[in-house]
Amino acid sequence: MSDIVINLCSSDDASRVIRPATDKNKKKKKKMFRKKMQQLKAKGYLRGKQNGTYQRGHLTGNPTQRQNGSLTKNPPAAAPTGSSPHLTHCSSRATASTPSQPSVSGLCHGKGSHGKPKAAAADHRPAVSSSHRPPTSTGDPNKFLAIDCEMVGSGPKGSVNQLARCSIVSYEGDVVYDKFIKPPMPVTDYRTRWSGIRPRDLLVATPFSEARKEILKLLMGKVIIGHAIHNDFKALSYSHPNILTRDTSRIPLLNLKAGFNASECASLKRLTKAIFNRDIQTGRKGHSSVEDAKATMELYKVVEVEWERTLVSRSMAS
Repeated sequence: MSDIVINLCSSDDASRVIRPATDKNKKKKKKMFRKKMQQLKAKGYLRGKQNGTYQRGHLTGNPTQRQNGSLTKNPPAAAPTGSSPHLTHCSSRATASTPSQPSVSGLCHGKGSHGKPKAAAADHRPAVSSSHRPPTSTGDPNKFLAIDCEMVGSGPKGSVNQLARCSIVSYEGDVVYDKFIKPPMPVTDYRTRWSGIRPRDLLVATPFSEARKEILKLLMGKVIIGHAIHNDFKALSYSHPNILTRDTSRIPLLNLKAGFNASECASLKRLTKAIFNRDIQTGRKGHSSVEDAKATMELYKVVEVEWERTLVSRSMAS
């Protein structure tokens, strides 16, 4: 039987054979790891935790510092007043913005927590324009106008009414419009005794088409007051909304105050004399449309509150 030779190495010999190779590899790997970490750190690829600048869930420093790898543990100084607002990236709590600048805090990469910028809260309510308020019984100069027109005759025997003068006054009685108007048809009867119109008044008068545009522009959207006002609108070839029309010849309240029958159609001259004890439309020079428009507005004011209340109650009942 042949001899079996066993060559055993002692533990010391094994350590000399195996350990030196293992330690050398570990040292080499650590050296390479450190070198790689330094390279990554220099390029700014390391995260805040690995780079030593992590502060309770958010990074500090501006994007330029992070890119250059020069982040510090202290946050950057606040921008001076008046400068553009800076972003606080991935902040755990949104900070309040100044009133003069829009809020940009609480944004992560330029967006809010839901991916959209937060709008700054504001309570700027547009003021209600007085032009949108309904007319009141106290008399708004911008909403109440009184009108009176003077007519001449055209056609056979002057039987066709033609507008020759129009006067409009405000709630306070100020003249808003007063012009002589040249009719489109030749005048056959000037009716001077009543109209006060003479041939010379119409020589350089405003043409009817032009005057009509000017008048309707003033009447649009206003409460128009007149005496037998349907005749004035007919001369203008115009129809005003009933809800914005006040005819002093059809107000029983005025007749009662004047001592007339409620259903009577009293003239403007009689009503003015009975209520104000003032004479109008006197003399041979004819009527003055300005005088008549002012008298109409004064009569309306006498019964304004009661009349408007009656109109409101009727509209509610219907």
